[in-house]
Amino acid sequence: MLIEVENLRKRYGRGTPYVIDGVSFSIECGETVGIMGESGSGKSTIGQILAGLYPATEGSIRFRGKELKIPYKKELRSKIQILFQHPEVSFNPRMKLEESLCEPYLLKKKPCDRTEFLSYMKRFGIYEEHVKRYPAELSGGELQRMALARAMLMEPECLILDEPTSMLDMVSQAQMIRLLEQLQAETGVAYLFISHDRELCRKFCSRIHQLEQGRFTQTWTRAAGNELQK
Repeated sequence: MLIEVENLRKRYGRGTPYVIDGVSFSIECGETVGIMGESGSGKSTIGQILAGLYPATEGSIRFRGKELKIPYKKELRSKIQILFQHPEVSFNPRMKLEESLCEPYLLKKKPCDRTEFLSYMKRFGIYEEHVKRYPAELSGGELQRMALARAMLMEPECLILDEPTSMLDMVSQAQMIRLLEQLQAETGVAYLFISHDRELCRKFCSRIHQLEQGRFTQTWTRAAGNELQK
């Protein structure tokens, strides 16, 4: 098992209600698990805790059998990455995108060969004229593909997808889903797919947990015949 979450609870102050209240789930290697819920249900909070951005109030998270502690150490930080709903938050607005996209090479202490770098970016529909620009000069779809490319440069074993298509038009959304499926087939990366879109979850995920007011109320699993069953 890649990731195991047990009895996760989160609140933002003593005596305040739990935003996440007793959530448990697991993610296998190469699997896509969905967390589906309306705005305010707490689904993004789960993703942010799993990514190491916030500590849980109670509960445990294990990665390959070892309990995670925040802050994540360097190697673990690369193994669990997150893709945000708003791709612009992933980039420094004052830096050209090429500088931001080369940061994973620096973190991994690898040389950034420009020819190899540009060839890699083409897989994501990103070309030299794009990386020479600033974030504000690109569309949301282009920025999201760049954010995905940078996350995958870290060679993650789990990628948290926090509403990654909700700000995109239908064409860009379909392109992003196809790209995610292709990357998973090639690398074996697991996804935690966080979304309010029921139909998209049904098409993309092997298991779906419905979250309401911080608790899982229903779970569907893809069975033989490719149908989701409760």
